[in-house]
Amino acid sequence: MNEPAIPPANGAGRKRRPLKTLKGRQVQPQALDEVRALLGERPRRRDLLIEHLHLIQDRYGHLSAAHLAALAAEMKLAQTEVYEVATFYAHFDVVKEGEKPPPRATVRVCDSLSCAMAGSEGLLERLPTLLGKDVRVVRAPCMGACDRAPVCAVGHAQVMLADETAVGDAVARHVHAHAHHPQVDFAAYRAAGGYKLLGDCLSGQRPRDDIIKIVSDADLRGLGGAGFPTGRKWSLVRKEPGPRLMAVNGDEGEPGTFKDRHYLGLDPHRFIEGMLLAAWVVEAADIYVYVRDEYPEHILMLHEEFARIEAAGLSPHARIHLRRGAGAYICGEESAMIESIEGKRGLPRHRPPYVAQVGLFGRPTLEQNVETLYWVRDVVEKGAGWFTSHGRRERKGFRSFSVSGRVKKPGVVLAPAGVSARELIDEFCGGMADGHTFKAYLPGGASGGILPAAMADEPLDFGTLEKYGCFVGSHAVVILSDRDDMKAVALNLMRFFEDESCGQCTPCRAGTEKAVKLMATGPWDEALLTELSAAMRDASICGLGQAAPNPLACVFKYFRDDLAKPMGMW
Repeated sequence: MNEPAIPPANGAGRKRRPLKTLKGRQVQPQALDEVRALLGERPRRRDLLIEHLHLIQDRYGHLSAAHLAALAAEMKLAQTEVYEVATFYAHFDVVKEGEKPPPRATVRVCDSLSCAMAGSEGLLERLPTLLGKDVRVVRAPCMGACDRAPVCAVGHAQVMLADETAVGDAVARHVHAHAHHPQVDFAAYRAAGGYKLLGDCLSGQRPRDDIIKIVSDADLRGLGGAGFPTGRKWSLVRKEPGPRLMAVNGDEGEPGTFKDRHYLGLDPHRFIEGMLLAAWVVEAADIYVYVRDEYPEHILMLHEEFARIEAAGLSPHARIHLRRGAGAYICGEESAMIESIEGKRGLPRHRPPYVAQVGLFGRPTLEQNVETLYWVRDVVEKGAGWFTSHGRRERKGFRSFSVSGRVKKPGVVLAPAGVSARELIDEFCGGMADGHTFKAYLPGGASGGILPAAMADEPLDFGTLEKYGCFVGSHAVVILSDRDDMKAVALNLMRFFEDESCGQCTPCRAGTEKAVKLMATGPWDEALLTELSAAMRDASICGLGQAAPNPLACVFKYFRDDLAKPMGMW
């Protein structure tokens, strides 16, 4: 008698039933046609992923699952790669399959410190009722217009000094940004001698080493926050083997900072000439200019001005690529910005190697801030002595301060290096706002800490405030008054860091979240918060987590009277 056949335990020899449906999300022909129409003849390179996501977001107001799948297919990327990038950035509205798309009109209300002090919390409460269900009202981080707080954005257009009427009118128009017309345009800049220095360099009349020496003698610093000597950076990059690249950081997301926006709107070709000079010095064949998405009018303007530069034959040595941020404060950190330029999530890299050694696409990269490049032409033409002849308290050069808060005349202040906060208020900003008494100030934006008015005569420059647990950073000075509770200020700043943490490392991701909970519920447990702050400083990958506890520590150190009071809000 024959025994019945027993199938092998591992299932070998069995016939698999054909799948009734294909695995995974399938590409919809209509969505693929729409994506192809938007991309047109644009390259499908991996580093252009974020630019292509912007095209879809701008056209449809959101990123649907169907469009993400179609984009992945068109760019020959895994859908997970596209999805993780799209969901990383705040300005992309990803709509999952089956979800309802957001309203076409979105109002973003800045809730960072200067805007909160000017009444943005009230706007967040009142606008949803005023504007109705067809308009989405959401919180947003600093928009780089702190001198005209509170600020809202309707679509891509910002509403300065916003109130309900102005926001309602903007929603009714649903305006979009148009290219900004700079105060000094291309023709005027050239008529005043612009691009002559660049021409002399390109023709061989000015040696590279001479340019580096002048910039070094002037002690021109990186003005994005770190303050690294510019001439030294150029020399370090030049020593690396070619090909070399250049990246320009125009993503000034630090709450309280808006000076790059000011200079781009004032005289963009002074910045562009400095950029092209720096690229020539380090022999960078490609320049990638990264500008924050909150400055749409400046992005459009730079598109036009870069085209004029190319048409005039002023950039034969370097190709210029303009890249648009997508709402991520972390991308102000140089390695996170480089990851974003490459079309990826803006996660800071471990260092070493440094960007000057292994930067964009694995090549040695010169990374510079907008304002630093703005000063290059003047420093070289007028000489190091001209630049160093300015300054106070043994500091040399100029510094551009973004001043906001409780002053009569907020704005960008060009002042001698070494100026004090009290001098900024009295000499450059018209004094304190009516009815306000000077109490404290942020010397370097959200991450630079908080100092009391009693310490307002300290020089505001690199290396002068670290002994007090603070730093000047990007020179964003926010003035606080007797009407501001320091605990509320520190909580506002910690919430910003919680929202903007990239999530890569646990000390920053979990530390900022835990700190917000402990600070919001109160009473503040000083020992626990201090221990948590130490862990964040010691173990975070980048400066966000390392500097996030600074305002909190300053409240414990300098504002103990506020600790005993109930937390006040604006």
